[in-house]
Amino acid sequence: MLKSTQRGHSVDREAAETIAAQALAFVTADPHRLQRFLALTGATPAELKRRIGSREVLVAVLSFLAQDESLLLTFAASQRLAPEAIGAALARLDAANAS
Repeated sequence: MLKSTQRGHSVDREAAETIAAQALAFVTADPHRLQRFLALTGATPAELKRRIGSREVLVAVLSFLAQDESLLLTFAASQRLAPEAIGAALARLDAANAS
């Protein structure tokens, strides 16, 4: 059973950052996914390593998952999250980026 987030799938900033960090670990654990992420973002491995905790990288990894429904669903299932939680986390972090 998937654990759901708060009503309406809204998440606070800390939960959004946690989901994004889990997403980054998920992406970097597989060489093919990592190469695709780097190619689509234009980041180098050294740049990713240097900026690993930045909000921009966290938003980028959630955006990467959001663009591939199959990958998003695989990640959500692996973390026992409702798929909508990834979109809610992205919205929270992206809004924080705009501030």
